Amino acid sequence: MAQDKLKMIPLGGLGEFGMNCMALRWQDDIIVIDAGLMFPEEELLGVDIVVPDISYLTENRDKVKAILLTHGHEDHIGGLPWILSELNVPVYGTEFTLALVEGKLEEHRLLDDADLNEMIPGRRITLGPFSVMPIRVTHSLVDCVALAIHTPVGVVLHTGDFKVDLSPPDGKPFDLHAFAELGKQGVLALLQDSTNVDRRGYTPSEKAVRPRLDEIFGQAKKKLFFSCFSSSIHRIRLAMELAHNHGRKVAIIGRSLDNTTEIAQDLGYLDLPQGLVINPGQIKDTPANKLCIMISGTQGEPMSALSRAAVNNHKFAHIDAGDTVLMSSRVIPGNEKSIYRVIDHLERRDANVIYDDGASGLIHVSGHGSQEELRLMINLVRPKFFIPVHGDYRHLKRHVELAGSMGVVEKAILLEDGDVLELDKNSATKNGKVTVGRVCIDSGGAAADVVEDLVIRDRKHLSEDGIVLPIIAINKRTGKPENAPEIVMRGMAIDDPEMIAEARQVVQRTLDGSSGEEKADYGVIKEKIRTDLKRYIQKSTSRRPLIMPVILEI
Repeated sequence: MAQDKLKMIPLGGLGEFGMNCMALRWQDDIIVIDAGLMFPEEELLGVDIVVPDISYLTENRDKVKAILLTHGHEDHIGGLPWILSELNVPVYGTEFTLALVEGKLEEHRLLDDADLNEMIPGRRITLGPFSVMPIRVTHSLVDCVALAIHTPVGVVLHTGDFKVDLSPPDGKPFDLHAFAELGKQGVLALLQDSTNVDRRGYTPSEKAVRPRLDEIFGQAKKKLFFSCFSSSIHRIRLAMELAHNHGRKVAIIGRSLDNTTEIAQDLGYLDLPQGLVINPGQIKDTPANKLCIMISGTQGEPMSALSRAAVNNHKFAHIDAGDTVLMSSRVIPGNEKSIYRVIDHLERRDANVIYDDGASGLIHVSGHGSQEELRLMINLVRPKFFIPVHGDYRHLKRHVELAGSMGVVEKAILLEDGDVLELDKNSATKNGKVTVGRVCIDSGGAAADVVEDLVIRDRKHLSEDGIVLPIIAINKRTGKPENAPEIVMRGMAIDDPEMIAEARQVVQRTLDGSSGEEKADYGVIKEKIRTDLKRYIQKSTSRRPLIMPVILEI
C-alpha cells in the first residue's frame, strides 16, 4: 500500500527566490517541474550561477520521464543546461519558452542532443501515469502556463508564476474558466506562487503602465534611454509603440534584449512598423529628440550595456546632459547597491533618471499576483491540500496563514527544499527528506566548472587575510638552499620590512633544523615551513593568511 502514494519533492525554490525545481513521483515514474538557477549572493565569491543539487534525480535517472517548464524566466529554465548535461530527458515547454531554451542549450553545445517538445495550452500530454494539461496564465513574460497534473490519486495543480490579467497586451488573457472547471472536478493539491503574498489588493494589469510611460515619452526633450527586463516582451512592445507614436526611431543595445526581441518578432509577439528599428551604428546620425534607445541592464549588472553607458564606456550609447533614462523595472532585493551606483553615475552625467522609487508614477507593474488574486485562485480551485511555492521561508509561512484563514482548504502545508510529501486521496503527510542543496558554478556552466565549498572557503580566506608565498631555491645537485628564502605577500596590509626579514629568518631556521632526508622530501619540508610561518604570522599580526611554500629546483 505504501507504494500507492504520490510523492512531491521540492529540490529548489521553497525557501529562496530562484532555483525552482519540483519532482513528482508515482511508483517508478518521476516528472520534474521547472529547472531554475539562482544568482549568487555576495559571499559566494566569484561564483556566476547557483543551481539545485539534483542528486535525487541522478540516483533515480531511469525513472525521470520529463522536465516540464512553466515559463521562460531564468529562475525556471536557467539550470536546464546543467541538468541536461547530467540527465538527457525530454523537455516540454510552450513555443516561446522553448525558443529561449534553444538559445541557452546552443550556447552550451547541448542543443543537438536535446529532445524539446512543444506544449499547447488546453492540449493534454501523457507521461506514464501522469496526464498534464497546460493552462494559460498571465505573467510579466509571454506564453506562460500553469500545469494541471492528473495523477492516480487526484489532480495536482502547479500555478507557475502568475497574476490575473484579463486584458493583457497580447490578447491572451488568464484562463479563469479552465481553473473554475478544475475546481468543479476537484483538486487534490494546489501549489501556488508566493512572491507577492505580502502585497494587499490586486496587481495592476500590464496595460496600466501605458499612461505614465506615454507622458514620459512626450516630455523627453533629447535622447530617451528605455531599460526593462529583457524578457518583458509586453513592456518592450509598449515602448516600441510609444516610440513610433512620438516619432522616435528605436535602437536596441544589449545581447539579451537583442535575442529576445528577435525571438519575439519571429514568433509574432512583436509586429514592428517598417523602418522603426535602426542599427546602433546609426545613433550618431539621428537627431537626439528622434531617438529611443532600448538598453539592457536594469539591475546594475557590472558589464551590462547600461552600466557601461553610465560611465561613458559604451561604443554606441552615450548619455548626455538632458537625456532621459527610464528604468521600467523593480529593484530586485539584493541588487540595490549596484542599481543605485548606476543611477549615481547617470546623475553625474546630468541625465534625468526615472526609476521605480514610489514617486515616479506607475512605470512598472509586477508579474506576480497580490493577496486578492491568491485568494481568488484558492476560491476557484478549492483544493483539499495547499502548498505554497516560490519564495523565502517568510513568504511561504504568510501564504500558509492566508490559505488557512480562508476556510476553503482542508490542510495548508509548509514544505521546504528536500521534504518528501506523500499524498493519497485523503491524506498528505511529510515523510523523510532527500539530499538537496546548491551547486555553485563558475562561468561556462559545464559540470566541470562546479565550485566546491573548499574553493569558496579559500577565496574567502584570500579575500580577508591575503596570501604569503615563501620561495626557496634549492640546488638540484647538493640539495642545499642556494640563497636566503624570499617572502612574497599579497593582500596583507603589512609593509613592515622588519617583519618580512623576521619571516625569512623563521623559514631559514626551519630549513636549518631539518634533516637531509626531510629536505629531500618536498612534501614534508613544505608542511614544516607552512606550520612554523603560520605560527609566527598569527602571533605577530593575529592574521591567518593562506601560506603556500614554493620550492624551486636550480
